Amino acid sequence: MRNLNSIGLDINKSKELAVLLNDLLANYSIFYQNTRGYHWNIRGNKFFELHLKFEELYNDLFVKIDDVAERILTLGHVPQHKYTLYLDGSGIPESNEVSDGTKAISEILEAFKILITKQRQILDFAADINDEGTNAQMSDYIREQEKLVWMYSAYLNE
Repeated sequence: MRNLNSIGLDINKSKELAVLLNDLLANYSIFYQNTRGYHWNIRGNKFFELHLKFEELYNDLFVKIDDVAERILTLGHVPQHKYTLYLDGSGIPESNEVSDGTKAISEILEAFKILITKQRQILDFAADINDEGTNAQMSDYIREQEKLVWMYSAYLNE
């Protein structure tokens, strides 16, 4: 029992999982800020439609950022909070193209691909260490985001 944390998971495996979750947190944080930029700066004939969709998306990302950070705390570790670490660790790059709707949606789709891939890795690792809490969280995120990928892809006619 000495090698178990407060929720009954292996301490060393929980630490490995926290590293993966901090990486996910970095990616979510950059994606969130990119999406705020899309929302603030979108231009063109689809402004009203995309302005609202981007707001919905960044509100959802805001909640997920908090949930991921709280999961790291639940595992007994510290969530990263510095943007310098986020920028260094994120597979999602900062966006420079925030006013073009088509470009923004393409970047959103690429960000979802990165997030879903990382979440599947976390899902597999969490299952291996019997962490149902993290497993359920990642499963929910993947299901939601796969639907968003379909919807944003349909918008681009892909």
